[in-house]
Amino acid sequence: MSDQAVQFKDHFSRQSSAYAQYRPNYPAALFDWLASVAPARALAWDVATGSGQAAVALATYFDRVIATEPSQGQLANAEQRPNIEYRNEAAEVSSLPDASVDLITVAQALHWFDLPRFMQEADRVLKPGGVLAVWCYEVFSCDPAVDALVGEFYHDTVGPYWPPERRWIEQGYEGLVFPHPRISPPALDMALDWNLAALVGYLGTWSATQRYKEDKGHDPLPEFVDRLAAVWGDAAQPKRVSWPLKLQACRKPVGN
Repeated sequence: MSDQAVQFKDHFSRQSSAYAQYRPNYPAALFDWLASVAPARALAWDVATGSGQAAVALATYFDRVIATEPSQGQLANAEQRPNIEYRNEAAEVSSLPDASVDLITVAQALHWFDLPRFMQEADRVLKPGGVLAVWCYEVFSCDPAVDALVGEFYHDTVGPYWPPERRWIEQGYEGLVFPHPRISPPALDMALDWNLAALVGYLGTWSATQRYKEDKGHDPLPEFVDRLAAVWGDAAQPKRVSWPLKLQACRKPVGN
């Protein structure tokens, strides 16, 4: 760590095992594209890796993956692979050498960072021609009745407990200032078939749900599940759940 302290707001350690179980996986097409635009496949850095979802996918394409995460609770649930090295580090101050990384990825986490400091760090560690790619997803869609209730839960029940940084997710990282020229990503979606229990498990990983519980002293989900079950039908019957991915990327010029 640097002598400059990094303030880390840990919104996820308490639900880290649920996070590993219920967070959706990213589509293979995303990692196909990332590997295709990287200048080489020697080293990828997955920042704020959480339980390692993106890191594991990157490990099938890159010789090495360094996956950093400031939450020890998240790292305790991370998936292990021979070519992934997990490090307990902040995004803004890594132990990576200068100009060492072909690809930097940030999955659903950039909004928690000190953005100017992270962008400076990304510039430092990227090789010439290296790519920084960030993505996020907001609220899923399922069917109109389920969507209406989930929207109410998101905005009204736990809405006051979303931290201010959530606005970046809601605007799909629009207005983000990159350190290098942008490159055009493909349009991508995530989609899963979830039963009611899986969907509710996912809602429990929301940081706002956890903050509601801490403030109110009770879990908002049991009452909500009763309402959701009334429109779901057979709780064991999966429904298609989808999220549009908001993907943005830039490339460090070779002359830098």
